[in-house]
Amino acid sequence: MGTTRFNVLTVVALSLAAPAWADYSLGVEAYKRGNYAAAAQEWRALAEADHAQAQVNLGWLYLHGRGVAQDSVLARQFFEKAAVQGNMEAQYNLARLYYSGQGGRQDYTQACHWYEKAALQGSADAQVNLGTLYSNGFGCRKDDKEAVFWFLSAAKQGHGLAFVKLGSMYEDGRGVTQDYVQAYKWYDLGARRNEKTGEQLRDELVKRMTPAQVAEAQRMTKEWMAEGP
Repeated sequence: MGTTRFNVLTVVALSLAAPAWADYSLGVEAYKRGNYAAAAQEWRALAEADHAQAQVNLGWLYLHGRGVAQDSVLARQFFEKAAVQGNMEAQYNLARLYYSGQGGRQDYTQACHWYEKAALQGSADAQVNLGTLYSNGFGCRKDDKEAVFWFLSAAKQGHGLAFVKLGSMYEDGRGVTQDYVQAYKWYDLGARRNEKTGEQLRDELVKRMTPAQVAEAQRMTKEWMAEGP
């Protein structure tokens, strides 16, 4: 379901007392130095006091075993605490764990729920994964039009895999009217974002297109690149 773009060093503007902010910053500095154990120590008290970003960061450390013993169960718990506070990164990471079953039960319905929360806040990765769930009917109702909506939302942010997903929807006519010109455009945009699958699917599709269709698709690609992300 894609790779996380979680950045443990994200600093969220919160209304914090100076000492609490200082403790969080000390954790960030320790993390930058590669002293993950010290980072965990600085963030732990904040996480237990419901500092959402500290919870996300501590969850990430537990998930990957950095400075603490690897523990996916604890990682999920910290992500969930931050997710219910509205933290987008936590929502995305929690959705991934529910989808994979890491750290607890596998639950596609919960994965859909949390991906949607993160997608609504603008996470392009979550939008792609949510669209995929809608397309496949895993956890979300099967709804190709909804899938196209979320793929397009991510594409507008320049997400390479979203381009490829849209190309597939247009090639097959799922959620949209079948259109090889549009499919080529999206595959080509994905290929330009180093998505190898986009390049392969574009090159296969061109065998079924007329030269005029290819020329139109290439014109549309250039137009998108001039105006899009």
